[in-house]
Amino acid sequence: MNTPPGPLPRPVRVCFLIDELATAGTETQLLALIRSLDRCRVSPYLCLLRGESATSRALEPDDCPVLRLGVRSLHSPAMLARAWRLARFLRRERIDVLQVYFPDSTYFGVPIGWLVGVPAIVRTRNNVGHWLTPLHRRLGRLLNVFTTATVANCEAARQALLEAERPQARSVVVLENGVDLSGFDVIPALDEQNRPVRCVGAVANLRQVKGLDILIEASSRLAAAHPDVTFEVAGEGPERDALQQFIAERGLQARFRLRGSVADIPRFLSEIDVAVLPSRAEGMSNAVLEYMAAGRAVVATDVGANRRLLADGACGLLVAPGNVVELAAAIGRLLDDAGLAYRLGEVARQRAREQFSRETMVHRFEDFYVTLAGRRAA
Repeated sequence: MNTPPGPLPRPVRVCFLIDELATAGTETQLLALIRSLDRCRVSPYLCLLRGESATSRALEPDDCPVLRLGVRSLHSPAMLARAWRLARFLRRERIDVLQVYFPDSTYFGVPIGWLVGVPAIVRTRNNVGHWLTPLHRRLGRLLNVFTTATVANCEAARQALLEAERPQARSVVVLENGVDLSGFDVIPALDEQNRPVRCVGAVANLRQVKGLDILIEASSRLAAAHPDVTFEVAGEGPERDALQQFIAERGLQARFRLRGSVADIPRFLSEIDVAVLPSRAEGMSNAVLEYMAAGRAVVATDVGANRRLLADGACGLLVAPGNVVELAAAIGRLLDDAGLAYRLGEVARQRAREQFSRETMVHRFEDFYVTLAGRRAA
């Protein structure tokens, strides 16, 4: 990315448009970005396509203007009135950059931003597009015409986008995620000699792509050899009933617990020894960043940015996605060797501090917006 220009006449006005707020990874990263931006450089605005739920309202930032559009369906006749409302907002606030997230907000916001003359329109891709249908790909290629740039959170997401939707390569920029280290500093390191590994945990929404069924199957393979080890998952989602049934079928009811939504992730991670990400597909995983910041030994599937985060396996164990045997073997290796788990966790913690702090992430985004606004102004 080019060096950002000198000071602009006023802060860059960036409007973020997303479907609604939730405790999932993309929304969490967006809210952290909004709260951390230097207001002397970037003035954030938040537009919600829906945003009417109690959960979404509770997550709204206090120090940022918020507009709820109430768009329940892109096919509703009422959408035209909502589109006019967004157009008026973008014009009135003289927005410099419109950044859109998720398909519905992208299809709704990009044409409106282009029609009202927003100087820069930015799409966001935080995954490898495992959900894309042929229609999504065609629409993505069409929207390239109206898009100034696309932000991907890892190189794997960037490459998947280039292959599927064929934007100009120079228009797709990688801006990696970061983690707020302050909440994890109080977590003590694993005791290399005196603390046996007793708890395996994961932070993940209960969705099929997260591969929790694979983790349950791997746990059933480990249960007999490790009778004192328990398994915990922090997260909620539509697969809860199916996963609970799978746990029962494997006879793990007393040892494998789905804890639901957990507000205090650092505290949850302080209670586990080995942290697992069994996902079938990922971009840059917030969960892995949190595992690293907590100083926990990580076992993760080799998808998305996990190899980059774990330094090719130097601070965590990588396994093939969907492979129960490999996953069970990697977890078992750490269960049998507490010293290895300790060393991997400490290396991971140091790497998170040096390369993936929240401050580093925010500076990357600020420079991107300032550069984009300066280039458009010129």
